[in-house]
Amino acid sequence: MTDVPATMFAWRKHRGNPEPVWEEIPVPEPGPTDVLVKMLASGVCRSDHSLLTLEKQAGWFTDKWTLGHEGCGKIIKFGSAINDTKFKIGDVVALHAVPGCNGADCPECTRDLSQICERGHHSGIGQDGFYAPYAATDIRSLALVPEGVTPAEAAVATDAVTTAYHAIHRRGEVKPHETVFLFGLGGLGFNALQILKNIGCRRIFVSDIRQERLDEAAALGIPREDLVPVGVSPTQWIEDNGHAATVDTVCDFVGTHQTFDDAQDIVRRGGKLLCIGSLDTENTIHMKTGTRKRLSYIFSYGGQVPDLEVVLKLVAEGSLRPQVEEKTLKEFPTVLKDLLDGKVKARVALVHE
Repeated sequence: MTDVPATMFAWRKHRGNPEPVWEEIPVPEPGPTDVLVKMLASGVCRSDHSLLTLEKQAGWFTDKWTLGHEGCGKIIKFGSAINDTKFKIGDVVALHAVPGCNGADCPECTRDLSQICERGHHSGIGQDGFYAPYAATDIRSLALVPEGVTPAEAAVATDAVTTAYHAIHRRGEVKPHETVFLFGLGGLGFNALQILKNIGCRRIFVSDIRQERLDEAAALGIPREDLVPVGVSPTQWIEDNGHAATVDTVCDFVGTHQTFDDAQDIVRRGGKLLCIGSLDTENTIHMKTGTRKRLSYIFSYGGQVPDLEVVLKLVAEGSLRPQVEEKTLKEFPTVLKDLLDGKVKARVALVHE
C-alpha cells in the first residue's frame, strides 16, 4: 500500500464561519465497508457557497467537516469487512457523494431514492468530503473510471453530469419524439444539452444570457435558428417564430423567477416542467395556467451510482464531454469566488498533487 501520512490539510467548514478553513486534520481510517482513496480531482460546485453560508442545516451536519462533494481518486485501502468486490487496489474511481445507507428499513433507500437518504454518509455535505488529499467513502459510492476519462472529467461527472442525466432520463423521461426548451448552459446545463442531443430529441430550443455559450451550443450542432437571441424574451421568441404549443418539455437549469414564469408560458398543454436550477429559492406556480394546461411540475435532485456508471461510459465513448477547467486544491477560495462572479463558464476541478 502507498505510504499514507498521519495528517493532511483540507478545506473545512466550521459552523458559524462562512469562509472555508485550510486546516490540518488526521487522514481518515476507512470503516469496515469503506475504502480509502488518494484523491486525484475534486469538482467545485455553486452549492459549496450555500453549504458555507447557510447555517440552517440538516440533522446530520457536524460542527466541522471537509468540503467537496464531487470526487475522483485511486483506491489505496479497503475496510476490514470488504472481501468480495469487483474493485482492486490502484483502481481509479469516481466517488458518489450520497450513495444512501441501503438499510432494509430506510424510507428513502427502499423506494430507490438513495440520493435523498438522511441516514448514510453525505460526503462534502455536512460530513467529510473530497477537498483533501485523502478521503474515506463507502464502497457502494464507487464507479470505475473507464479508459479515456480524465480524473477531472470523472470528478465533475459525479454531480454536474449525473444530476443532469438523472433529471432528463429518470425524472423527466424525455423521449426522442419530444421538442425540448432548455434554459441555461452553465455547469449542468451544457451537459444537459449534450444528453438531450444523445437522446435524439426532435428539436431543442436553447436560451442563455451569454452569447459565447450560445455559440458553443451552435458548435455542438444546435441550429442557429433554434437559439433564442440574448436579450430577447423567450416567450415572445416562441410566439414570433411559430413555435407556440410545440414544446413538450422545458428543462430549467436556472430556476429564476423569470425562467420559471417563462417555462409555464412556453410549454404546451399537457407538457412537463423539469425543475433543476434554484437560483431563486422561491418561485410561483401559476395555478390557473398549471391547471388549465394540465402541466406536470417535476423536481429532480442529484443522481445515483447507476446513473454515474452510464454517464462515465458516455464520456468514454465520446458521446458526452464535460467542459472542465483544472485548478489546484489550494486555489479553492479563488475558484469559488470566480464561479459566483460568473467568471467560470462551465465547471472547475481541483487537481491534487
